[in-house]
Amino acid sequence: MSDKKPTILITDDEKSIRNSLRDILEFEDYTVLEAENGDDVFDLLDENRVDLMLLDIKMHGMDGIEILSKLKEENYQFPVIMISGHGNIEIAVEATKKGAFDFIEKPPDLNRLLVSVRNALDQHRLSQENKSIKSRLPKVPEIIGESDAINKIKKTIDKVAQTSSRVMITGENGTGKELVARWIHEKSDRNTESFVDVNCAAIPADLLESELFGHEKGAFTGASSQRIGKFEQSDGGTLFLDEVGDMSPDAQAKVLRALQENAIVRVGGTKKISVDVRVISATNKDLLDEIETGGFREDLYHRLNVIPIHVPPLRKRRVDIPLLANDFLQKLAEKDIMFSGISFTDGALEELKNQDWSGNVRELQNGIERLGLLADNSEISKEDVQALTLSGGKKSNTFTDLADNVETFQRFKESAERLFLIRKLEENDWNISQTAEAIDIQRSHMYNKMKKYDIER
Repeated sequence: MSDKKPTILITDDEKSIRNSLRDILEFEDYTVLEAENGDDVFDLLDENRVDLMLLDIKMHGMDGIEILSKLKEENYQFPVIMISGHGNIEIAVEATKKGAFDFIEKPPDLNRLLVSVRNALDQHRLSQENKSIKSRLPKVPEIIGESDAINKIKKTIDKVAQTSSRVMITGENGTGKELVARWIHEKSDRNTESFVDVNCAAIPADLLESELFGHEKGAFTGASSQRIGKFEQSDGGTLFLDEVGDMSPDAQAKVLRALQENAIVRVGGTKKISVDVRVISATNKDLLDEIETGGFREDLYHRLNVIPIHVPPLRKRRVDIPLLANDFLQKLAEKDIMFSGISFTDGALEELKNQDWSGNVRELQNGIERLGLLADNSEISKEDVQALTLSGGKKSNTFTDLADNVETFQRFKESAERLFLIRKLEENDWNISQTAEAIDIQRSHMYNKMKKYDIER
């Protein structure tokens, strides 16, 4: 809280009570606002900052418990002191469970009221100060690397973080796309608000819309209560749509509408809800290919791809591998004493650089943990790397190698397709036109595939 006088909102449908409480609070040098009913409350909150609310329980229309529930639902953070002329232990317990700071019976004892107000404001001030301190602390790991590609990404993050421009991050699985998104949020003026991530590939298509936009009670079978979706949860902050290329056509249309209107409609609802959200998306797919085949909307692509950031695979920035390996080993040692004192020989770091790491940073991190656990000595040697990494010191080139070294069917298909193309290019002396004809695909499609899989002679 700032040096400004705290603002207290009195909500009571009896004017005489409001006048009495106003006189008491203004004498104590508080700024006072008044509301007669629930509608007045939320109209005032749209226009004013409030530090504390005094809320009557029994009122015409929306009662105090309903208002308290709605305040919590809409994520208002100020404390609420309930007041009632019909107080009993059941009501007090219910109000406390719903987040009330205190419960005071009418007519309020002056000293009791002022002590409760001061305590509530002090607790709120400390809570806000803690949030402010936490907001200045790094919440996410550093982006490790000194390659030209990583330095370019860091500079781009610094440039775009303070804007509200949408960012699309592309790259293979495991390259660190989410880390880039989190640093954009961390360096933005939204960093005190929520960073909400959604994996569009992990949520069934029929549930994704409810996940993104929420739903009203009874919207569909099983919707037993209202649900607040990810767009509303990230209001004021950042929404990260991971694997956005896997979004269903219906969800794509609704996301496009939300971006156009800065508003959403919950599933089963009719009311438009305004949202202030910065959207960052990520994909491992070539969305231009998806657009050509009808799998992704071109208009949504252009809405999302305002600022493109490409995170290259580790094989394109091998200079970063030793830095990452040492950082992973250090973090393991900080968490578990069994990793302390272990280090890499120069030969081991060089051998790590020679690996292709098809799973990128994620695979490297798992490999370092495995090396640290299984290494015989305090130093991890070149021979340890060759013996213990998943790739065994050589590129996978058989069906069995692929099946052993990849985790998902999609990754297996992509790896197999890449190896097949390399083999056919080698057979045709890297003549792309001849290779395309031999495997019965268009030459332009061959170029696209080579670009997708980073195939170079």
